[in-house]
Amino acid sequence: MPYSKSQNKKDNIKTGKKFENLAAKYFEQEGFKILERNWRTGHKEIDLIIQKDNLLVFVEVKSTYSKKFGHPSERIDQKKISNITDCAQEYLLAKKIKNLDIRFDVITFANGQLEHYPQAFEAKE
Repeated sequence: MPYSKSQNKKDNIKTGKKFENLAAKYFEQEGFKILERNWRTGHKEIDLIIQKDNLLVFVEVKSTYSKKFGHPSERIDQKKISNITDCAQEYLLAKKIKNLDIRFDVITFANGQLEHYPQAFEAKE
């Protein structure tokens, strides 16, 4: 029986959660504290928000098991960067955060292999 669109979406969400959990474990092992998971404002979302000392990091997690669609990092385009940085700004305002260093990281899982890209992009102007 073929998958329905709703089943595919459920599978994608389940897979996404699995890799977000693996990314969170990775950062915890690196000494980071997980502050938020899937923090949303409107339709925009940040997968993980983490902190270590004076460094606040907004993390995007991408995964793929198929090379058919390219490397997961290739799916982070200017629109995605804009959404992430807008969402980060909303988070900083909502939590009244000042005087912390900010970084945007990307974690990818290509065929299950974790790759970490610290400072993957800068906040949009």
